[in-house]
Amino acid sequence: MIRAAVRMVLGHADGIEVVAEAADGRQAVREAAAHHPDVVLLDVYMPVRDGLATIAPLLALAPSPRVLMLTTFGTDDNVLTALREGAAGFLVKDEGPEELIRAVRAAAAGDSVLSPQVTGAVVARMIHGFKPASPELDERIGRLTDRERQVLALIGEGLSNQDIANRLGITLGTVKTHVEAVLGKTGVPGRVQAALLAHRTGLVP
Repeated sequence: MIRAAVRMVLGHADGIEVVAEAADGRQAVREAAAHHPDVVLLDVYMPVRDGLATIAPLLALAPSPRVLMLTTFGTDDNVLTALREGAAGFLVKDEGPEELIRAVRAAAAGDSVLSPQVTGAVVARMIHGFKPASPELDERIGRLTDRERQVLALIGEGLSNQDIANRLGITLGTVKTHVEAVLGKTGVPGRVQAALLAHRTGLVP
């Protein structure tokens, strides 16, 4: 029933096409491999293989989709585990249709998405579990050009690609190229993880 409702909401949104749906994590990976979606909306709790265990196999596909997690409860551990695994965002099921549509569009555009209900928990855990930068992290940052460091710092401030383009006076396409370079050179799986890296290495005070 939930899948049918989500499909109906997204299927009627301009610019969004629902290419497949799946009942469990293994089927989700098979469908993603067959259809190459830009975004996968993944439930945390599923039979056979749950959503958290499905993130890595999805991101191993080529090309890999952006993964948005959907759950009833935005618990700390689930949120942080999903983000560490490379999820692009985390949504709670009681959000409205427009929020769901905006989240899918944002993920497809390369931005990260966190439901307001879980943002506070993530920030609190980041503060209490914060670890200082290591030489290994400094070395990864050292691979970046000055402009790429600027972009990484702005990702750490929570800016979208369009906001970064406006701030730096460059095109959106150029920002996307820089973001891809940042992710590739630092070895982080997604934008949220890049933001955490920016904080841990001091690019964001």
